[in-house]
Amino acid sequence: MLAVMCEEFGPPEDLNLKEIPDVTPGKGQVRIKIEACGVNFPDTLIIENKYQFKPDLPFSPGGEVAGTIDALGEGVTNAKIGEKVMAMTLSGGFAEQIIVDESALLRRPSSMPGDIAAAFTMTYGTSMHALKQRGRLQPGETLLVLGAGGGVGLAAVEIGALMGAKVIAAASSEEKLAAAKSAGATEFINYSTQDLRTRIKEITGGNGVDVFYDPVGGDMFEKALRSTAWGGRGLVVGFAAGEIPKIPINLALLKGCDIVGVFWGAFRLRQTELDNQNFAQLFAWYEAGKLKPYISASYPLDQAVVALNALKNRQVVGKVVLTTAALEV
Repeated sequence: MLAVMCEEFGPPEDLNLKEIPDVTPGKGQVRIKIEACGVNFPDTLIIENKYQFKPDLPFSPGGEVAGTIDALGEGVTNAKIGEKVMAMTLSGGFAEQIIVDESALLRRPSSMPGDIAAAFTMTYGTSMHALKQRGRLQPGETLLVLGAGGGVGLAAVEIGALMGAKVIAAASSEEKLAAAKSAGATEFINYSTQDLRTRIKEITGGNGVDVFYDPVGGDMFEKALRSTAWGGRGLVVGFAAGEIPKIPINLALLKGCDIVGVFWGAFRLRQTELDNQNFAQLFAWYEAGKLKPYISASYPLDQAVVALNALKNRQVVGKVVLTTAALEV
């Protein structure tokens, strides 16, 4: 099979598309013939050994896959050859095949094509867990989404609106804010041209936001924290800006607020059944036409470097995916 391989840690340009042996499922495992794999910001960090998950070399990056089961390992009883599935895998997805534990499978809705399924797992799983379990978002509350034009940001906008919140989208361009408007945001901040704190004050009448969702990091987190309402919750999702913020902890005291970490991958592994319940709701919303994942570009495996660099350079609106379709014989 073909796979994009990371043989030494470094930038995307160091990756190589190679022919490697087919993989065989072991006990309790299945093999997925991959249709598509989502490309996510953590992938740009994992290949440079800058992420909390550190796979052994060599490996194929790519943490969310969609495809069809084409082989079963010993003892598998709850999966069938030919089933269309999706899974969060941490690595191994930039390839034509992958081995996944039976327990990690998600059966995707029959109406969900492979590219959408590959763009769904990590972004919607992260945002649902963040807003429901970690942020405890309630109807009528005000939600600020930073990085609202990215994959997880747009998912947070959609889910927040469906949960009954007033959603403020903050992003770095008008193109990204337009995507957030389509996803359900009703107020907008372009933090390339507008002051974040001033606009939050204007939008909320000085009350601040109840919850803010931050996949960006850098100086944005402190600005958002200073703009929370009493009892607010700040969700630490990621650091796309490249800088982990250092926060004056007295702000949590003065605001009576929570600073809450969001690590969906660990949540999925530790509390799989609860996460499956989250996905049951997400799939129901998708089938009802209430969630519309936005894919701005699809690339074949041999253009993985292009896809990763677009993400790394913050040029992506919504999601990008790699597909194996163009490489099938």
